[in-house]
Amino acid sequence: MNKVYIFLFASLCLASAQEIEPRIYSNVPKDINFFALSYSYGSGNILSDPALPIEDFKAITHTPAITYVRTMGFLGKLWKFQITQPFTYMAGDVKISGKDTSGTKTGFTDTHLRLAVNLFGSPAIALNDFNRFQQSTILGASLVVSVPLGQYDKTKRVNLGSNRWGFKPEVGFSHRIARWYLEAYAGVWFFTENQEFLETMTIGQKHIYTFQWHINYQFKAGPWVSLDGGHANGGRITIDDTRLEIFHQNFRLGGAITWSLNLQHSIKLIAHTGVYTKLGTDFDVITVAYQYLWK
Repeated sequence: MNKVYIFLFASLCLASAQEIEPRIYSNVPKDINFFALSYSYGSGNILSDPALPIEDFKAITHTPAITYVRTMGFLGKLWKFQITQPFTYMAGDVKISGKDTSGTKTGFTDTHLRLAVNLFGSPAIALNDFNRFQQSTILGASLVVSVPLGQYDKTKRVNLGSNRWGFKPEVGFSHRIARWYLEAYAGVWFFTENQEFLETMTIGQKHIYTFQWHINYQFKAGPWVSLDGGHANGGRITIDDTRLEIFHQNFRLGGAITWSLNLQHSIKLIAHTGVYTKLGTDFDVITVAYQYLWK
């Protein structure tokens, strides 16, 4: 096997709370499997559901997660399927109706699925032929689905799961210049309603526009590094029939480094922070991940 595609694909095996993921649409060989174990430490305003009408939520989280990715060729295009399941311990303080309270929660959060396809500039290539491919410009698309399998108690305001489905179609662009990779993705989150908030109330949220960019550099026979940014905007909230003048606005900045232990094993370190937040998650996070690949 060739070391090159280990670095190209390592980021696909991670999902952060803000989904700032470089190299999603880079080309990799078809018919390859990836398995990843990750651990994330986060602190700040960390909510599984940004629509919750609470104030001054501050928490510390410890989140291990497992991820599986499979690449495949179909109709001459490269496809990638990814599933991620996190498990979280959260301890925090929150203000409800002006009253401070605190507590802890432990359990599974919502499952995330992604199906991605490279539409242009990235054919489905077998491993034995992959060394002859040189990336130029790639255009891709994906669908991310948030499956409401996380822990949810309809009598509580704060939960690890959101109790609603989420769908994000996205388009992505990746362009290589020597050892540099310039990327930009644009997507829109759509949500179903949570009809069991505090047992009898219904929370709805309009779509949220997302945009992220990445500047990546691949060292020769070594690690690759990235500078990453992400922005989200929109998401007007309604509770029952009351429309709230609240919008989701968030900008995050971070970076990552990935290096290989050998041909099948690699490690990744990620850090990112909130630069500006009007509503939703505003936190600092550090993630360490181990990845194993096989054919």
